[in-house]
Amino acid sequence: MARQFNPDVVLCDIGLPGEIDGYSVAKALRAEEATRSAYLVAITGFGQDDDRRRAVDAGFDRHLIKPVDHAGLLALLTGVARGRNRRDP
Repeated sequence: MARQFNPDVVLCDIGLPGEIDGYSVAKALRAEEATRSAYLVAITGFGQDDDRRRAVDAGFDRHLIKPVDHAGLLALLTGVARGRNRRDP
C-alpha cells in the first residue's frame, strides 16, 4: 500500500500485532525506492536509549514515546513539511 500511496511521512507503532514489528516495517520502507525518502516516525511505549538506537538503526528518523504529545507531533510534522527536521541522534 505504501508503494502506491508514496507517503511523505509515516507514523508507525513499534509493537504491531502479528509477525512483523515496526522495525521491520521501517527496514522494508527504506529498502523500497518509492518509500525510501519518507520521514519515518516510530511511535512506541519503549523509551530507553537502546530502544531509540534500534529505531534509528531500523531507519526511523524520529522516536516518539506514547502517549504522544499532540502539540509536539504537530510541531514535528510542520517541521517536516518545511524541511527542517533531521534524524534523532
